[in-house]
Amino acid sequence: MLTLYSSSFCGACARTRSVLEDVTALVPGRAVLREVNVAAAPDESERQEITATPTTVLTRADGTELARAAGVPSAPQVLTLLARHIPAV
Repeated sequence: MLTLYSSSFCGACARTRSVLEDVTALVPGRAVLREVNVAAAPDESERQEITATPTTVLTRADGTELARAAGVPSAPQVLTLLARHIPAV
């Protein structure tokens, strides 16, 4: 699961969303994208210690965090991250 923590008026968040949508389309069934607006879900954002947007968090299905990164990633960066953590990507 890739979770994007974003905010409404964040241009970098829109660019990150686009990258993550492109990547998840390249690996159908292997990665799922979920987006959380920090203003709409402040409790979750605080529990996850989100201090900047955009922040992307990769988790296992059980919620175990595998990696996180703030800022706008490139598609190759996200694919490399997935390859490290998801078999046969």
